[in-house]
Amino acid sequence: MIKKTSSITKQKRAKEITRKRISKGKNSTGEADVNAKNFIKELKTFQSTREKEKIQGYFKSEVGQYGAGDKFIGVRMGQVFSLAKEFMDMDPKEIEVLLENPIHEVRTGAVSIMDFQARSKKTSADRRKELFDLYIRRHDRINNWDLVDRSAPYVVGGFLFDKPRGILYELAKSKNMWERRTAIVSTFYFIRKGQVTDTFQIAELLLKDKEDLIHKAAGGWIRAAGGKDPKRLVAFLDKYAVTMPRTMLRYSIERLTKKQKEYYLKLKI
Repeated sequence: MIKKTSSITKQKRAKEITRKRISKGKNSTGEADVNAKNFIKELKTFQSTREKEKIQGYFKSEVGQYGAGDKFIGVRMGQVFSLAKEFMDMDPKEIEVLLENPIHEVRTGAVSIMDFQARSKKTSADRRKELFDLYIRRHDRINNWDLVDRSAPYVVGGFLFDKPRGILYELAKSKNMWERRTAIVSTFYFIRKGQVTDTFQIAELLLKDKEDLIHKAAGGWIRAAGGKDPKRLVAFLDKYAVTMPRTMLRYSIERLTKKQKEYYLKLKI
């Protein structure tokens, strides 16, 4: 217990030191730039062997699993997010350097910085387009479910809200699982604004998908869209409950009444 408390105290102190450095426009070496090199240096001060073991199991990084080959250094996600917020003014060119890094937590930092910028009311329209273009162009480095979920809603969905959304339908048909996940996850921004049509239409395109991580995402977003338009949810389930993947169905009906859940689950028997 004493060791754990000491570790937490050490992490809090490191976080506070980092905050002070960045607030002064400098990092531990005294360099003024908020850049990829300095972000990685600061990130590594939080690494832990114990956390590394936990993360590797959580993200399924063994041979044959969806995250096979991904490298981790053992930094808690909360610490990554906090550090990313301190570096949120990073230029997109430097963010791309982070995306190219083989370490998962570094790439998590990259998409987190993108997300913080996309959420900020101070971010210009030109920068929002830069972030969107970077996301789409370097989707090869946004290659795990958490990286997609951390950034797609605002970086992609937020950018496309007042624009044509055809690219989402293209992504939904991609051979790349993470691009398909981006297609549905990006619609979260639309849902928040009360628009659910794209969510249901893209979910329809994903009904025959073979990947469980797509079933979970689509089901969760169908459920969220149903929270805005219950009648649309029921209509979707009446039409597709029999044929949609069971996991997608279970996620979709989580907020329905017990009677409704039983009804739709029996359709799968």
